[in-house]
Amino acid sequence: MVRTFLGAHAVPPEHAGDRAGYLDLVAGEMLDTIAHAKLAAFCDIFVDEGYFTVDEGRRLLTKGKGLGLRPKLHADELSDSGGGSLAAEVGAASADHLLRVSASGVEEMARHHIPGVLLPATSLTSRLPYADGRRLIDAGVPVALGTDFNPNCWCESMQLAIALACHHNGLLPAEAIVAGTINAAHAIGRATEIGSLEPGKLADLLILEVPSFRHLGYRIGGNIVHTVVKRGRVRIDRALTK
Repeated sequence: MVRTFLGAHAVPPEHAGDRAGYLDLVAGEMLDTIAHAKLAAFCDIFVDEGYFTVDEGRRLLTKGKGLGLRPKLHADELSDSGGGSLAAEVGAASADHLLRVSASGVEEMARHHIPGVLLPATSLTSRLPYADGRRLIDAGVPVALGTDFNPNCWCESMQLAIALACHHNGLLPAEAIVAGTINAAHAIGRATEIGSLEPGKLADLLILEVPSFRHLGYRIGGNIVHTVVKRGRVRIDRALTK
């Protein structure tokens, strides 16, 4: 499968001399085109030092929300830039990273039930501190978990993300599994379809060759998947390939 990455976390170099003009372009033509063509479900802004400011993020997220694109933020990864508070203000689907989110940002996210997405593989590849997941959970923030698959963090293993969350983000194995399943589904607005085993959902599930769910808290490598079920149909069954 060919992987293609599009989009910009920050103002592109060709627009560096006209930041206001670039924001006008995004808030006008680009968001209108994307929304009307139904090319995306979210408007995702990186609010952090050296990227977009809170005011810039608010403008773009509010415009996108008005067009039917749900707000999403990469927030407070490199500095306390107010991204967590902005996520609560605009009713974001999630705020991701949160390595340096402020106490007020955590409190506001908890009050508005904004999921905080931990991305520990990014900390691993970028040599950054790990987000304090225990702090978020204890404050009442719904914590989700992802791989942050992108050119800077080419991680395709949720097994690794779950183990890292237990080793470095302060999560217990059960908490990490919840974070990587139903809470992750909430963070992308699909919790009514996927993320848990309930009548009416799509029956996407894995059967793992481990004696206990707790093994996911420290098994950072190896293929422990025995069976893959997608939309109720068995797609891979290792018992049939032996």
